[in-house]
Amino acid sequence: MMASQPSKSTLYDSSIWGEEDVSSGKAAKDENFPVGSLLISRQLRPHVQAYYDFARVIDDIADSETLTPEEKINRLNGMEAVLCKDVPAPDRSDVWTARRLHNSFIETGVSFDTATDLIIAFRQDAVKTRYKTLDELVNYCRYSANPVGHFLLKLHKEGPDTIPASDALCTSLQILNHLQDCKTDLIKLDRCYIPSDLMQEYQVTIDDILADKTSFPLRKIFNRLLDYIDALNKEAEDLPRLTRDRRLRLESAVIVYLAKFLTQRLRTEDPLAGRVKLSKKDVLCSTLKSFRHFM
Repeated sequence: MMASQPSKSTLYDSSIWGEEDVSSGKAAKDENFPVGSLLISRQLRPHVQAYYDFARVIDDIADSETLTPEEKINRLNGMEAVLCKDVPAPDRSDVWTARRLHNSFIETGVSFDTATDLIIAFRQDAVKTRYKTLDELVNYCRYSANPVGHFLLKLHKEGPDTIPASDALCTSLQILNHLQDCKTDLIKLDRCYIPSDLMQEYQVTIDDILADKTSFPLRKIFNRLLDYIDALNKEAEDLPRLTRDRRLRLESAVIVYLAKFLTQRLRTEDPLAGRVKLSKKDVLCSTLKSFRHFM
């Protein structure tokens, strides 16, 4: 059972917040894809940064190696209470990200569910460590990744016709990240996003994911998932065409190309031998290819 939402009177309780901020050690430099880049207009950039900072804090809570599942859920509930109601809470930098995003949503009119949906996903991460099917994984991405695209589109006042392509792109990026970090997630968090029905079909075990190199059966699973990602990337190609804002159109085009480059790298490189990353050349090529969408 998940912990109930904390009342206003309990939000100062150290059992909810702990003694200090929780950080997973991740940083913007670890991201494959630009978040709040210079392509976003200067006027909107602070709102994107507020969203990113909040998302990073709640992600760090869910990925903490020291908090218990109950402690994670309590903290996530507390962050949601501060975000949605701007209630009193400890004056700390992690809590302040929720207050700042609350103010951003009030100012811009962007809906709160673009952030609370992320909390749904991270509560799930606190208690769920295995996924049976690809459909189950895609449903997780609905909450863990797709809201980021919804936030950017709503912030830029884009129409609902952009949502399907955005969802395809965000789901693609999320599953790509799962493939990149499959070994690390298992070692640090005992979390595996590789669908267990595929593992059973190809007779792959957890030990295969912990190995120093990808076995032939595990490579077949990776390729099955990458085939699915190829289809998502194809659908995502519509996003730049449908996006009215020129800056966001260019940014979305860059990210679509980066997703394609990373998909190809994961086909030819081994994520168990080391984290597969985009190269500077990939970024440059993606940027140059995208300028045709800026017109």
